[in-house]
Amino acid sequence: MEIVEVDPFDDEAFEAWYATQRAADVFGREETATPWHLEEARVAARTPNRGRWHGRYAGIKDGVVVVSGEVETPLLDNLDQAELQVYTHPEHRRQGHGSAMLGHLEAVAADRGRTLFGANSAWPYDAPVDGVGTSGGEFLAARGYKFGLGDVQRMLPLPVADALLDELAADAASHHAAYTLTSWVGQIPDELAQGWTELSASLMTEAPLGEMERDEEIPDVDLARELEEIALQQGRTKYNTVAQDADGEVVAYTDIAVSSHDTGNAFQWGTLVRRDHRGHRLGLAVKVANLKLLQSERDDVRRVITWNAEVNGHMIGVNERLGFRPTERFGEFQKRI
Repeated sequence: MEIVEVDPFDDEAFEAWYATQRAADVFGREETATPWHLEEARVAARTPNRGRWHGRYAGIKDGVVVVSGEVETPLLDNLDQAELQVYTHPEHRRQGHGSAMLGHLEAVAADRGRTLFGANSAWPYDAPVDGVGTSGGEFLAARGYKFGLGDVQRMLPLPVADALLDELAADAASHHAAYTLTSWVGQIPDELAQGWTELSASLMTEAPLGEMERDEEIPDVDLARELEEIALQQGRTKYNTVAQDADGEVVAYTDIAVSSHDTGNAFQWGTLVRRDHRGHRLGLAVKVANLKLLQSERDDVRRVITWNAEVNGHMIGVNERLGFRPTERFGEFQKRI
């Protein structure tokens, strides 16, 4: 097998790489996998941003892409880290291709000065939390990766009854009378951009980490605008809600994205309440308001998909009140060299 870097501007090579990635991603997970559409992946590959570097690699045997690989390294923070992902085509498993690709990705990351590698895998919800006994979990463990955090995918069928949303909104309202909720579709208004960016940048360290090692992300409004533009090119529309305190500070946020290539699904991205403003049911309030916005704008969306750390009991409780139910597990692993 030969491993080559994939040129995103070579349509034939990129589409072959993508096809193998998608086939591997959905194999055995046809009801729960959420792969990017080809055009979303193509735009991301052709549009670099200041925040992250990506490398894409194809393992080719007899002219066929048998395994796809991807490396992602942060450029502004977490400068010792790299995220690696291997996708072996279902028809070419158990032949050492995945191991070879992972070794190649690790070498690329090490050449870029990275010493902490992250990888992940998904498995059925009724499997062990740490993935023991699953193909993905065992593959990573055998190659020195340690389980750090278990996440759960949950899905919410839409529409949620207006009566339930009104009931939950009323229940939360008495706890946050001093706060203002604002919802909108699309890009972040200029007057909210700094507060939104600062709060969302803290998500990766404010959310439960388990045994994962992560540093704080550096908030950067210009980068946030770059990523918004890329999302627009990908055909994604965002639905957003924030809570502001009496001084106008953004203290809670949530956002949901819908792709024009997959209009039946909406994806819950971030939700966070600033630590010094917790205890006012702002998480529930912004999520309810955002669901109301989504349902008023998009009657074509049939479900919302979200992921939560297994140990994030508070947010899981909020989601369960809205009607989310678990569908799959997702494990995060790390390896330090």
